[in-house]
Amino acid sequence: MIAIPAVDLRGGKCVQLVGGDYDAEKVRLDDPASVARDWVRDGFNRLHVVDLDAATGRGRNDEVIREILRTAEVPVQIGGGVRDESRIERLIDDGADWVVVGTRAVEDEDWREEMAHKFPGRLIIAADVRERLVVTKGWAETSKLNVVDFMEDLSRLPIAGVLVTAVHLEGKMQGTDLPLMEDVAEASAWPVFASGGVTSLEDMRGLEHRGLAGAVLGMALYTGAIDARRLAEEFGA
Repeated sequence: MIAIPAVDLRGGKCVQLVGGDYDAEKVRLDDPASVARDWVRDGFNRLHVVDLDAATGRGRNDEVIREILRTAEVPVQIGGGVRDESRIERLIDDGADWVVVGTRAVEDEDWREEMAHKFPGRLIIAADVRERLVVTKGWAETSKLNVVDFMEDLSRLPIAGVLVTAVHLEGKMQGTDLPLMEDVAEASAWPVFASGGVTSLEDMRGLEHRGLAGAVLGMALYTGAIDARRLAEEFGA
């Protein structure tokens, strides 16, 4: 299983939000590309970049993303507000190894299938979850779609994996939702990456034991709750 540091972008800065709430910003760093390079120097071999402004319709951080892609020197997956084919193409052309698609991929089955076949092996479908229901539009809207049922819908598409975020635990440093992640991993035909609340090496080991392919970590790394180098040594590749 691989640990993947998150680089969340807001207004050109690297931030961490508690529970996805824009009014609950806990971390703000001025140079996201430098932050990304620091994680690579610590031993991590993959990065997760999210444009929070694009996800919520507040703008985009395109130049910052391009700089991260130019300088990170490890594979990068990028998401946040990716809702059309041209955006997927641009991110791949700029150097993204995988593109994370969420809201439109959840809501538009025909588009999801078309994009998966146009970009085989390059898309990661994001399922942001609150109480096992998938939420969309920057976590602002709750659908009636159960995440386990959604995994079954994705089983025939040529995607790279699924990113499941436990929104109810995001940034709260309370541990991850192991029962949720175990059920999703069992239901998915594709690698599943966990996000939300991962706070310790024990959380990571619990996810690995339940069949997860990796985990995206944010707050625990940025606050030093988990030692970055030790995490990278055990889960860096």
